[in-house]
Amino acid sequence: MKEQKLSLVGAGPGDPDLITLKAIKVIKSADVILYDALANNALLEYASPQAVKRFVGKRYGCHALSQIEINDLIIAYAFSHGRVVRLKGGDPFVFGRAMEEIEAARSMGIEVEVIPGISSALAVPAAQMIPLTCRGINESFWVTTGTTQSGEISNDIRLAAQSSATVIILMAMSKLETIMEIFAEHGKKETPVAIIQDGTTDKEKMVIGKVKDIYYRAQHAGLTNPAIIMVGEVVNLHPSLIKEYTNKTALYKENV
Repeated sequence: MKEQKLSLVGAGPGDPDLITLKAIKVIKSADVILYDALANNALLEYASPQAVKRFVGKRYGCHALSQIEINDLIIAYAFSHGRVVRLKGGDPFVFGRAMEEIEAARSMGIEVEVIPGISSALAVPAAQMIPLTCRGINESFWVTTGTTQSGEISNDIRLAAQSSATVIILMAMSKLETIMEIFAEHGKKETPVAIIQDGTTDKEKMVIGKVKDIYYRAQHAGLTNPAIIMVGEVVNLHPSLIKEYTNKTALYKENV
């Protein structure tokens, strides 16, 4: 009887080259691969020709299967085939509902391992040369989802809007206008914002604006999910803005 094992594998932010060597090794040894919409299909080329490859489509507005159905598939394939890879976009433990799948597998005595991935929250801004932190500008960053399980705006958004931290918001394009209103209410109308869709892929699109106008800029550009929303002064360090930002900073220091 084959070994029954579940490997939760982070597929990275979109670029298939941004995946770990360990993840590739695990994909190569898989008997079954259950992959998400945000996992680049090019990664399936590492799999054995004999491996079962099944799309389970998890992303905002795209659910081919419910979470319970995915859990059931993991268990069924582990017992019928052996090694199951659950290929998730980004990192399995960053809004990946990984614990639900781990608990389901463990309840049936199936061994579980986690292969971390590069989260889009970190990689997408970096690929655009926007740091999450920069000395003299901010000391921390938040990564938050746009909504709670009930569909309401996360209260963490309101807390983050009161901070000087860089705020990265995932899965939130449908709530963009409301979220920006929250930042505006906390005196952040002039704070720069970047929205990056399909980051690190050849489909990448980006719009930069401010809290007060980013919703309209994003609408005009036709930006949709999957996208990250980045709010904070570090957005001014994007190469397209840094010259203007540096000049303003130098002028400010001269007048202090």
